[in-house]
Amino acid sequence: MFVNYYKLSGRPFQLTPDPRFYFESATHRKAMSYLGYGLAQGEGFIVITGDIGAGKTTLVGHLMATIDSQRLAAVKIAASAMDGDTALRLAAHAFGIETDGVDKAQVLSRLEAFMHQQARAGRRSLLIIDEAQTLGHDALEAMRMLSNFQLGGQSLVQIFLLGQPEFRDALASAPELEQLRQRIIATHHLDPMQPEEVRPYIEHRLALVGWTGAPRFETEAYERLAQASRGVPRVLNRLTQNAMQRAAQLESDAITGEIVREICEERESVLVSASDETPARAAAATIGADIAAIRAETRAIADATGTIDPAAAAAAAGADRLAAIEARLARLEARLDEHDDVLARLLSGVDGTIRADDVGENGGGVAICAA
Repeated sequence: MFVNYYKLSGRPFQLTPDPRFYFESATHRKAMSYLGYGLAQGEGFIVITGDIGAGKTTLVGHLMATIDSQRLAAVKIAASAMDGDTALRLAAHAFGIETDGVDKAQVLSRLEAFMHQQARAGRRSLLIIDEAQTLGHDALEAMRMLSNFQLGGQSLVQIFLLGQPEFRDALASAPELEQLRQRIIATHHLDPMQPEEVRPYIEHRLALVGWTGAPRFETEAYERLAQASRGVPRVLNRLTQNAMQRAAQLESDAITGEIVREICEERESVLVSASDETPARAAAATIGADIAAIRAETRAIADATGTIDPAAAAAAAGADRLAAIEARLARLEARLDEHDDVLARLLSGVDGTIRADDVGENGGGVAICAA
């Protein structure tokens, strides 16, 4: 594996979000400024949206790491399709409030009492909701009800909502959410990184695991990675990891533009047709299909739909649910690495039978690197 070959202390481009690797691109810097503004205001809702893999979870992880626990009682929950009652119970459980055997009104009462207690101790309450696009109108209305809690004219809770682009659209168009819209004090959409940010992003993550220049990245490699990833951090992570894996297999001290071109084509192209009975082609097709299935499951996890139903989520801590999602991501990442190794060995043994005319349409949201 490239981590050992290049003597790194860890995996710099893992799928599982890790706030240690937070990189302040222009769009993330702007998002952090809005979050900081929201914290200074101490009231209302802040909405941050972005496409899958844009770095919303890493952004919030970085924010959580910088929060002063003496001044803020902050918790984060991963939402899913749920009603208002379930959403309130999940929020209460994240704050450590028991809700067994009580109705919705009592859950609200316990949340208000907890927030009053925090305020008297000099702390404000902060609720961060990830994957907010999965929440229905009833759940969002329940969150709005929390924002009614006040003490001495000051709001007791602040709520940050993070979601995919459709959440922004829903907020803007749904008449039922007018009262919630009126309490939103700032919004920001996380755009992809700019091409000139790709190189510092990669080098930033590598430096955190002990990289001292080996392997070196050629300028063309950075350019191709920027083009193929379209500036989406998660896609860029996977492509860069694959390029380093290939370079290690070749015992190369450089990530070249040609290596990046090859891994882009191998990962995102249809290598063979279903009717071709060549053993190597059939094996490649099987591996390609498996990788596609794994990617689909990863996207499902990113959407926070998972296999955990809302009732079970309400009974478990938000942190436990996030840990379960991260564990599944880690297992998927390991499976992808295994397939990358097998696919690389397979392709190295094919004597030219797989040619450019086998390449299918581009998929998975990643552009094929230009020749």
